Amino acid sequence: ENDAFVRTDRMRYVKNTASSRLCYLAILADVLCFVSIYSNDAGSWYYKWIIGVSVVWNLLFMLMTFLASEGVKNYQVQYCPLLYALGAIQFARVFILPLQAHQATIKISGAETLVMGNPQFIFTVACFIVSGIALILAGIINQRKYFILKDHLKNLEERA
Repeated sequence: ENDAFVRTDRMRYVKNTASSRLCYLAILADVLCFVSIYSNDAGSWYYKWIIGVSVVWNLLFMLMTFLASEGVKNYQVQYCPLLYALGAIQFARVFILPLQAHQATIKISGAETLVMGNPQFIFTVACFIVSGIALILAGIINQRKYFILKDHLKNLEERA
C-alpha cells in the first residue's frame, strides 16, 4: 500500500511521458503517411482540391497533436477530447484520399495503372491506423492518470 502511495505521489513531480510519446508516435505515423502519399508521381491525379485540403489538415493535425502532447505531459484532462477526436479523424481519413487513390487508375505510357498500388495503400492505411490508435491511447492514459492524481491530491488535502 505504501509503495502504491509513493508511486502515485511521484506523479506530482514526474511528467506524463506515456501519453506525450504516444502523441509523438501519432505525428510520426502521420508524417510517414504524408510522405508516402505526396511523393507518389501519378500524373495529374493528385492535382485536385482535396490534396490542398489534405496538406492544410496535416499541418493543423501536427500542430494540434503537438499542443496536446505538451498538455498531457502535465496531466491536463481537457486535451483528452481533442485526442479522441483527432484519433477518430485519422481512422476516417483512410476512407478519403488513400481509398480514392487506390480505386483510381491512370494511363501511363498507354497502360492503365493504379494511382496507389497495394503496397503503398497498405502502408498508408497502417500509418493512419497506428496514428489513430496512438492518439486514443494517449487520451485514455492521460484521463486515467488525471483522475488518479486528482483523487490523490484530494486525499492529501484531507490529511492536512
